Amino acid sequence: MFFGTFTPKLDDKGRLTLPAKFRDALAGGLMVTKGQDRCLAVYPREEFLELARRASAASRTNPNARAFVRALAAGADEQRPDGQGRITLTADHRRYAELDKECVVVGSVDFLEIWDAQSWNEYIEENEEAYSQARDDSLDTIF
Repeated sequence: MFFGTFTPKLDDKGRLTLPAKFRDALAGGLMVTKGQDRCLAVYPREEFLELARRASAASRTNPNARAFVRALAAGADEQRPDGQGRITLTADHRRYAELDKECVVVGSVDFLEIWDAQSWNEYIEENEEAYSQARDDSLDTIF
């Protein structure tokens, strides 16, 4: 499971050093894909394959399901961290998430998110009240 917030820097070659505490879980391979809210999602390879299987089981007659499967699969890039725990983010991924030098890696329980630092700070600021007031029916199993 992935928890915490980290602030690695993106180097000039588009490489990002993954937090050391996550490297063992990702050593067997990982998938980077476009996440929601203009971030990148990083899944352990097997977790991503399970997500892809579940997504592809949705009806292709549903336009939202088609769009989700297309975005998930077309945006996916398989990676294996190098000896220093770095992955290389594609130019397309860097553009999509508007990544510059300053990044934030956020644990999101079963995957990681990679954010541009400014975008992350804006997201947190905009959504803090919603988090504080969270009592939605979809959260009943938590509360």
